[in-house]
Amino acid sequence: MGRRGGRYEMAAGARAPGERRGGSDAICNFVICNDSSLRSQPIIFNPDFFVEKLRHEKPEVFTELVVSNITRLIDLPGAELAQLMGEEDPKLPGGNSIASGFLRSLMSLKRKEKGVVFGSPLTEEGIAQVSQLIEYLHKHLRAEGLFRVPGNSIRQQILKDALNSGTDIDLDSGEFHSNDVATLLKMFLGELPEPLLTHKHFHAHLKIADLTLFDEKGNKTSTPDKERQIEALQLLFLILPAPNRSLLKLLLDLLYQTAKKQDKNKMSAHNLALMFAPHILWPRNVTANDLQENITKLNNGVTFMIKHSQKLFKAPAYIRECARLHYLGSRAHASKDDLDLLTSPSSKELQPLKSQKRSRLDPCHQEETQQRTEDALKELFRHVHNMPDSAKKKKLIRQFNKHPTALTPGADVRTPPAQRRTRSRSFSGLIKRKVLGTPVIMERKSRDVTPEPERASKENIHLDSCRRVRARLLSKESSSL
Repeated sequence: MGRRGGRYEMAAGARAPGERRGGSDAICNFVICNDSSLRSQPIIFNPDFFVEKLRHEKPEVFTELVVSNITRLIDLPGAELAQLMGEEDPKLPGGNSIASGFLRSLMSLKRKEKGVVFGSPLTEEGIAQVSQLIEYLHKHLRAEGLFRVPGNSIRQQILKDALNSGTDIDLDSGEFHSNDVATLLKMFLGELPEPLLTHKHFHAHLKIADLTLFDEKGNKTSTPDKERQIEALQLLFLILPAPNRSLLKLLLDLLYQTAKKQDKNKMSAHNLALMFAPHILWPRNVTANDLQENITKLNNGVTFMIKHSQKLFKAPAYIRECARLHYLGSRAHASKDDLDLLTSPSSKELQPLKSQKRSRLDPCHQEETQQRTEDALKELFRHVHNMPDSAKKKKLIRQFNKHPTALTPGADVRTPPAQRRTRSRSFSGLIKRKVLGTPVIMERKSRDVTPEPERASKENIHLDSCRRVRARLLSKESSSL
């Protein structure tokens, strides 16, 4: 939609002020301004726009893309990978599982009435109520012992009943103390049916805590690999349920700001982690004895999240590029709204974008793209050889050995265009399937018959492009480090 004659026009994915926002339209994508008086105003731009759009419209494709990158960073056995994907019930310390929490879930269902917030599964309504507590605490970060010193139990019960009933609360009236509100926030998190970071992500967090740097000989050191840990957490947070991710962002930002005032409140990031790890990461119905040596890992993991919270809710660059290519790399319109926009009178300014899409179909452009893909595969080959010894590395090396001519650095990779495309797609698919443990029977059939581009699945073509981009960006990041 837009205004002709000199005001503004909004491009695909944008929305006008006051327009209600849908699930995929998180924030305006970009604004094309034709009025010189408005050009000095800041432009609202969401770099994760296509990431959120892909998550909302094609969750299976999105999950496959994210999980394939998680398994590149951490080694998850088959059972733990199935738990992360939600295909199996999480196996938790102390013989705990989802089934063992049946009684707790039953009690929460009995308590769940209209407007009840505490003890119920996380909802947008619950987040709206709890956000009042978080907003209040942002104004009282200097209180000494915040989150450690308990509040008054009578005042806490009054405040809890008010939140459950949906009553308007004036926290600034002076009736409640900051310690009352802080304790109630921890109580809310502790009474959720499962931790904020979910049971099925528990083992992944333990593996992320073990990510360390390697020395020149390829041996693990005790120094944490912060860059890989940040990247793994970014990916893991992308597949959290939407309510969990929203509240986690609010909570970690509050704790980050609290830790910045530790000279006043005496609460460092580590002290805050000790207070919150049992509520947001520990499995329900477990004791410290059940966790044993994992307690230190979990506490340090939450400390790391607090210190780097400002980076954890941004999608990695290659995920953004994959999501962008998924939509802009296709002739088809992403949605009916996009179709309406492009056919409206105000779509003349978007003609260059259309011509760019058509240029992708030009044979010369395809040949250039294929050459970049082959260069990226060479870089991927070097990256695999630099990986520490593991079963995953051996499997990938075996796949490289099956294609020595096309995939070994230094080899002549110039073949007819159709063969290059088939071989690149096949190899990318093999790597993906070997990582996730999926059978590769269909790959054997594709060696004898070259599929026509028109018959290929659009989703698979986009995912292949994403994998190529991911390999290229990964090699650039490795060289810069």
